Amino acid sequence: MDCSHIQFCDQKERIDLEQLQRLLQVAAFWARNRRVEDLAVAIANSEPVITAWDGEQLIGFARATSDGIYRATIWDVVIHPDYQGAGLGRRLVETVLGHPRMNRVERIYLMTTHQQSFYERIGFERNSSTTMVLHNPLVADPADLLVAMNGEVGK
Repeated sequence: MDCSHIQFCDQKERIDLEQLQRLLQVAAFWARNRRVEDLAVAIANSEPVITAWDGEQLIGFARATSDGIYRATIWDVVIHPDYQGAGLGRRLVETVLGHPRMNRVERIYLMTTHQQSFYERIGFERNSSTTMVLHNPLVADPADLLVAMNGEVGK
């Protein structure tokens, strides 16, 4: 597939959140249920945010968070299934890495469930020394939170 016409963009304001939601639904099992309003918050708090476009169609997305010098994490790398296998995922990640907010960062982390070999080809290494995670109990179902709070108040 010739993808020389695909354009990459770092302008958050160009992102159509409904197109992004559809892209995640078809290309990212781990993000199928993300709400538009939550995507807006994630994008607002990420830098850089890189998108890939075939004309007016959003076909790729990735974002990162970073302190600009010591640590960064890349999130939500996704390419529409119709465009996979053409090198666009690599270009997307390399565009994130080359961004001024990222290109001086000492250590860049990336969370992936099944694509380790893809990222290894770009230069990422498996890392078993930083595998801790906290599942924030405050980000539960709001109804569960109210029940928990009311239970505490009543004691």
